[in-house]
Amino acid sequence: MDELELLKKDWNKEKATYKSFSDSDIYPMLQKKSSSIVKTLFYISIAELGFWILVNTLPYFISEAYREKLNTSYENPLFMALSILSFVVILVFIYLLFKSYKSISITDNAKKLMESILRTRKVIKYYVIYNLVMIFISIPLSLYFEFNQNTVFHDQVASMNSTQTIKLYVVTVFITGIFLLVFWLFYKLLYGILLKRLNRNYDELKKLEV
Repeated sequence: MDELELLKKDWNKEKATYKSFSDSDIYPMLQKKSSSIVKTLFYISIAELGFWILVNTLPYFISEAYREKLNTSYENPLFMALSILSFVVILVFIYLLFKSYKSISITDNAKKLMESILRTRKVIKYYVIYNLVMIFISIPLSLYFEFNQNTVFHDQVASMNSTQTIKLYVVTVFITGIFLLVFWLFYKLLYGILLKRLNRNYDELKKLEV
């Protein structure tokens, strides 16, 4: 018997074994897998929060120039509000993921488990959209703050002719686009893989409900 026939034989055995599982056998496995995925998403969100805290605090203590510049920026109410909003959103995101994890872990009903998975998917979707929107507005806002706080940059921009100003806008749009693409790919890789697994579990649960 050649290798292909052996593979086919093993495949048929696996299919037969899978078909022998009852709904009561499959549901606990789906619940455990879903709970594990959401738990991993929760830990990733904790790590992301820690990363952004380090990114924002380390330069503050290392560089005096950065500290002075940041202190000046915090005098702007808009900058302060956006900074607070960012951390509040991350904390809310962590809380919602933890809530989803607990809900999936304790539920004993397929319909409720499906609802928890749907909520988790929505939370991830809205969180990613929020971050992309924040990136979209943060670069122009950073240039705006720099224009108002850095006299050298202010004078350079003020002395630009129309062609140079257009070039500045084009470069700003290009850099914003690059950052959006990089972060979109980052979130696509980081959360996308886990969400696909969660979606597969959801599809299997739908079959059980039929």
